[in-house]
Amino acid sequence: MALQPAAGARDLNPREVEANRWLCDQLASVYRLWGYAEVSPPAVERLETLEAGGSIHNRELVRLAAAEPLGLRPEMTASIARAACTRLGQRPRPLRLWSAGSVFRTVEGETGPRFDERLQSGVELLGDGAADPVAGDAELLGLLLACLRQLGIRPSHQPVLLVGHHAVLTTLLEQVPAAQRTATRQALIHYDPLALKQLDLPGHQLQTLQGLMRLRGDVKPVLYQLEQWLGPTPVLDQLAQTLERLAPMAARQGVKLQLDPSFQPHFDLYDGLVLKLVCRGAEVPVAIASGGRYDTLVSRFGGPATGLGFGVDVEAVRELLGTEASAPIPQGRVLVAWATPADLGPALDLLEHLHGEGQAAELLHGPCGSAAEADAIARQRHCSEARWIQGAA
Repeated sequence: MALQPAAGARDLNPREVEANRWLCDQLASVYRLWGYAEVSPPAVERLETLEAGGSIHNRELVRLAAAEPLGLRPEMTASIARAACTRLGQRPRPLRLWSAGSVFRTVEGETGPRFDERLQSGVELLGDGAADPVAGDAELLGLLLACLRQLGIRPSHQPVLLVGHHAVLTTLLEQVPAAQRTATRQALIHYDPLALKQLDLPGHQLQTLQGLMRLRGDVKPVLYQLEQWLGPTPVLDQLAQTLERLAPMAARQGVKLQLDPSFQPHFDLYDGLVLKLVCRGAEVPVAIASGGRYDTLVSRFGGPATGLGFGVDVEAVRELLGTEASAPIPQGRVLVAWATPADLGPALDLLEHLHGEGQAAELLHGPCGSAAEADAIARQRHCSEARWIQGAA
């Protein structure tokens, strides 16, 4: 019998489980304040749904052996968008939904592909296409900042909210010959100057793209440079309005806004605003949230509509804050100990009484010779005190 979990899977200890649950509860309290309702998408979906119209490569999917092509969800957006356009299709828009649960992926490890499971909590905001896109984008970013406040992400964690826009990058790439666009896009989003230099592009165009690869930082100078390249466009106007509304709130929380026109999240789900929240970890930067606008994905499930959302990597937050810091210390437990078999009945009665008062308590499963011995066992089991019963007969 195997004594280790599958490669990429992990056993969580009780404190880690408590911390994960506490973090999910903190996020849920914020979602509810903003009018979001909980849904629970299935862990198992048809591969066609999981691939999200080709936005997620099938090599990243965890497939199941079944009569039809099925797999485990690598994220929750596609499943929730499907449900929103079918079972929830008649509900008024905007439809505000949140969910929490495990997501599963196949990732490349040092010894080949391995299984990866992460706990994710996130929101989806689905509209009918008639609303002002700035309002939706601003709500999503504002909600993310509210979540950071609730979780205790502070300026000392050096949070950076990285923002990009799929349409801006697409417009810039329209100036590149069609045969070179895919390779150029991959070089830009992976920040690969060597791959970019090897492309067969005119010198002036290559110089512009190299400048684009380096273009990231404070919002206003980056927007100014983009306007020099693209001229006035509705997309840049909307992006500027969204970030202008967000900037004061971010500044109050010590969150740095960084505009990066070549940034794209891991999954190619998005066609509008995209975002990632990164903090400074003990050794390397830690990405704790990502998302964006995915109108095209929603339209694939049924008619013109809009969708945007983000997911929080709960375990990344726990590791950033520390397990002990991200979950309150549990209420002290009482150890109920007993001296002889005749004392077991009264011990059970005491256990029931303590539970009735809301006091956590556990029963010792064998006789205990003295109160001092009971106290020692209680300390070993991290109980706050011991109640030793003797002479019940």
